[in-house]
Amino acid sequence: MLVVRCKCCNTEIVSTPKIQVCGCPNKLQVRGDKITAVDLSQVVVVELDKENKKSSFLSPQDLAYQEARRQRKVRKLDFEVR
Repeated sequence: MLVVRCKCCNTEIVSTPKIQVCGCPNKLQVRGDKITAVDLSQVVVVELDKENKKSSFLSPQDLAYQEARRQRKVRKLDFEVR
């Protein structure tokens, strides 16, 4: 959830999946986690609840295996051309 305030008209907008707009000339728009306005210096983020997602689905053993695999050298094979 994101709460944004427009300094021009003092309107607080709560983010939703639909577009939320204040009616002043600054044209503040909030949709999900995206904020747009004519002048972003006139916009204040009041509340920001960002969910921390797990960065990786791999276990530490899987990560160690992938790192060891990445360190392997590529063997070049020479073939006879007839």
